[in-house]
Amino acid sequence: MTARTYHVIFNANAGTALATGITEAALAQMFASQGLAAHIDADASRPMAERIEQALASPADTIVAAGGDGTITALGGAMLGSGKSLAILPLGTVNALAKDLRIPLDTSAAVAALAQSVEQQIDVGEVNGRFFLHKVVIGLIPGMAAGREHIRTMPGVSAKVGFMRYFFRRLARNRRIAIAIDAGDTGQPRVERVQAVAVASNSYDEGFGRFFARERLDGGTLTLYVLKRFGFVDFVRLTSGMLVGRWHQDEALQVESVGAVTIDSHKGLLKVMFDGEIETLATPLHFTIRPKALTVLAPPALAEAPPPDQALPA
Repeated sequence: MTARTYHVIFNANAGTALATGITEAALAQMFASQGLAAHIDADASRPMAERIEQALASPADTIVAAGGDGTITALGGAMLGSGKSLAILPLGTVNALAKDLRIPLDTSAAVAALAQSVEQQIDVGEVNGRFFLHKVVIGLIPGMAAGREHIRTMPGVSAKVGFMRYFFRRLARNRRIAIAIDAGDTGQPRVERVQAVAVASNSYDEGFGRFFARERLDGGTLTLYVLKRFGFVDFVRLTSGMLVGRWHQDEALQVESVGAVTIDSHKGLLKVMFDGEIETLATPLHFTIRPKALTVLAPPALAEAPPPDQALPA
């Protein structure tokens, strides 16, 4: 079997990279110590799109996203149909997809795991021609995330206290938004007044301490999460339910598996959280799923997991 070659797109400004001080030289040494042939692209002065184009044109068979969820999503979407595999070195703050794939969060351990990783095909969500790898959220959550990004510039404990104050102020003042949801089952959209709506590639599991974690990434379905209300009592109850692993049946939440869904609003533009990044998208939002469209490298334990007992609807 021919040894893999790696082209690494390194985002030195990602959360973990900044916190730990990982450098291009340190990353190159990690690959060399494992006997892995890698070219490290750490040139942050060039646009990401240009760096991705160069990576796709390179002779490497595996492109490595060494960064946060934004870097991974941008690279993953561009790689569809390229014939190359995506590998992940989780250097962001949340690292959602890396956790789902059970990739070690320690950088040196993640590099070492590449040699034993195997290919797996995962689903890719699509909204208005844009690709996402975990979820798109509309409503309350993007506003919270925008505040978080501003407060992150504050030092240490001040940031945590500042965010909690901002969170509860926003929670007290938050108003529901009106949207039209067409899941294609009745032919007629239904109008809902909601606090937030999330569309996820596949579904988030219930289980003790499993916060927004997905066991399966290749079920071929979207999951629609509609949060009807989110007052203080709802926040406490829903958070407690997540801790103990029983939240899908919460009275404020509606969960639905769909093959495709369209979400519309009287607003021409909606602020969304797009795989962890704040974006503005034009309405209506047309969501579909591309089953097993992206090849990723994952530890063997995940790739060899048994298929689900019951197939989800496409």
